[in-house]
Amino acid sequence: MKKLKNNVLNFPSNVSEIEREVEAILFASSEPLDINSIENKISKKTNVLKVLEKLKQNYSLRGINLVCISNKWSFRTAENLSLLMSQQKTVEKKLSKAAIETLSIIVYHQPVTRSEIEEIRGVAFGTNTLEILMELNWVKPMGRKDVPGKPIQYGTTEEFLNHFSLQKLSDLPTIDELGSAGLIDTSSVESNIFGTGKFYKEKQDEKKENIYSDIDEMLNSTLKSEDT
Repeated sequence: MKKLKNNVLNFPSNVSEIEREVEAILFASSEPLDINSIENKISKKTNVLKVLEKLKQNYSLRGINLVCISNKWSFRTAENLSLLMSQQKTVEKKLSKAAIETLSIIVYHQPVTRSEIEEIRGVAFGTNTLEILMELNWVKPMGRKDVPGKPIQYGTTEEFLNHFSLQKLSDLPTIDELGSAGLIDTSSVESNIFGTGKFYKEKQDEKKENIYSDIDEMLNSTLKSEDT
């Protein structure tokens, strides 16, 4: 392999037909191959080891290298370029029914504990169901419930809202709205999974408003009593 003046490597042009065959066989294989496997595939008998050593040399300065591990040969990414291959690849995966139901319960009942989720679903779920939702960054722990045992409560994240293009939780439809739109069969879906359509944060706000209104009413009634 010769180096040109502009520092571009010149790949050898005198590649034999057998070298091309061996190269193609290794490239197409889904697993490393030993010499006997390669010999059984090429068109004529030759010194395969010698061919492999030559190909190994030809590829030594390229982005992929020909390597031999445990007497089996395969093409691998050059070691000094391995960091480039560590980039994450997006793979679409469908959520399981258990994960979808668990997410729905958390969305409509949050903050909610694991045992409460199982009680609403009526069945225990696998240990990795919550972990999957947390890996997606749709669900996160939201403190502990003030009951014996202090179980962890779970709720949705901002990433959940961002992913589904929601401004707030109450933008989500209720079970009646889902049924009216024909998105679910309300006769076969447990309505308690979807709660009442009123969400935790909004309940808290309503609770505060009720407290203040009660105080106002109490003060007004007290003042009226004093006036009389």
